Parts: sequence; structure tokens; C-alpha cells
Amino acid sequence: MIDELKIFSGNANLELSEEICKFVGISLGNAEVGSFSDGETCVQLNDNVRGADVFLIQPTCPPTNQNLMELLIMIDAVKRASARRITAVIPYYGYARQDKKVQPRVPISAKLVADLITVAGAHRVLVMDVHVGQIQGFFDIPVDHLFAAPVIIDYFKGKAIDNLVIVSPDAGGVERARAVAKRLNTTIAIIDKRREKKNVAKAMHVIGNVHDKNLILLDDMIDTAGSITQAVGALKKYGAKDIYACCTHGVLSGKAMKRIDSSELKEVVITNTIPIGDKKSDKIMVLSVAEFLAKAIMRIHQESSVSSLFV
Repeated sequence: MIDELKIFSGNANLELSEEICKFVGISLGNAEVGSFSDGETCVQLNDNVRGADVFLIQPTCPPTNQNLMELLIMIDAVKRASARRITAVIPYYGYARQDKKVQPRVPISAKLVADLITVAGAHRVLVMDVHVGQIQGFFDIPVDHLFAAPVIIDYFKGKAIDNLVIVSPDAGGVERARAVAKRLNTTIAIIDKRREKKNVAKAMHVIGNVHDKNLILLDDMIDTAGSITQAVGALKKYGAKDIYACCTHGVLSGKAMKRIDSSELKEVVITNTIPIGDKKSDKIMVLSVAEFLAKAIMRIHQESSVSSLFV
């Protein structure tokens, strides 16, 4: 029942949490999440959660370590306050790119973070567009994996772009590109690239017809924007017309904003899983996933199907 549902938020994305609560129809729970003078995270719940179905909203975006610790300590606080069930709502799952050993003596941090969340006391996790699907298997608790595609598809349907092709910036994103292309009734192309070192990628050539086409470069995240802007250059050489970039998570670190503003991108579409703060640009359009997350939270709370959101 609705009176058993409680939603709390860390400091990572309070605006998104408040927007979600408006769609759910309840007030955001009263919790003090701050730090001691030495930097240690401290949490105090000011609402009773005994026997409640509690959802903790906290993307682990930059500052990643701070936001992750807030989430873990909030889970522990709610567990010790005798909540009936705890769901960690993580719109952006940090450390997801370290999902396998790509060279000797490196960690699998995505698995470590999953273990931390589980050991802290979460009963289930709600995530959105994790970097790779197998991360769901890193958890020993139920995981509901949402996709921002319905929100993104509705936006581009409204723009009614002709001669449209969906472009995957690498081979790993082909499945994502194919799913969106199917919904937009169009075709796909693929950028063949080789990553030379961390946060540096070199686009090689384009597989598919992009000549005289309008393109949507689709990825799960844009971090430094190096891959995306290099891909734009390659696509332009192949005769592409207007190029849009689109992703769920706008990390936008380092020189990302400068690269986007100086590129030939027509528009960069992101969602509000991560707050962009003062990173403003006329080229950036932010779509809200609050209603979508609110519907998922309500369905989990009511023990009904979450997958039907994508039908």
C-alpha cells in the first residue's frame, strides 16, 4: 500500500529524486546526509521506516566515491531502522566500465561495487542503462534494469528527422543501436574504432551507408566526449549531413563541454540520471527520466511487472 512506501535520497541528484516523488505522489523522505569535519559521511533518518518498503535514490556519479559511500551508509541506516525491504535506485551505476579483466593485475570494480551494495543490506537494485548487461549477474539479489530508450525514442519521433540512420560508436553498442533503429523504423551503421589508452579512442572507419543521411550517434554515456567527437569527424568524411549525439548518462568530464561546443554536432541529447550542474551549452538537450523511474518504483512496490513498461 502507498502508506508503506518511503523514498529517500542522497545528495547526488536531489532534483531527480524530488521529481520522482512528485510522480509517485509522496513527499521525499526526511534524511540528513552530510559529512563530519574529517570528511566521513554521516546519515540520520528523521522518518520512521520500521516495516516500510524503502527506495534509496542515489546515482553513483562524480564525485563517485563520495556518492557511493552515501548510498552504502544510507542502506545501512535504513536496514538498522528495521525497514521491511530496501531497494537501491541507482540511475547511473558508477565503476560499470571496469566489468572484466582487460589486462593482468587489474580489478573488476563493477563486481566489487555490487558486492558492497549487497553486503550493506539492499534487498534489490533498480538501475538504468548499465554499461554492459552482464553487470546484472554480479549481484546476488534481484536487479531491475531499465532502459531510457522509450524517452529518447519519443523525443526523436517528435523531431521527425528524414533520411535517418542510427550509428553505434563501437561494436559493443550494436544491440542498443539496433533496438532503437527498429522502433524508429530505420537502419544502423557502426563506427570501427580502436581504444589506445584510457579515455582516448581513435575512430577508424564506418560500416554502413551514411552518405547524405541524418545520423543519431547512440551510446550509453558520454564522458570526455572524445569518442563521440572523433566519430563525428569520421562520419562527416563519409558524407553525413546533420549529426545528433544521444546517450542516457551525460558524465561530461574533463574537456567534454569544450569538445562538444567546437564539434559539428547539431545536438547532444542526454537524460537527467546525472545532474549537469553548470555545464551549460546550447547544443545540449536534457530529457527527464523521472516519470519512467517513478512508474518502475510503483510497480516494484505493488509487486507488478516492470518489463511491461517496455511493451
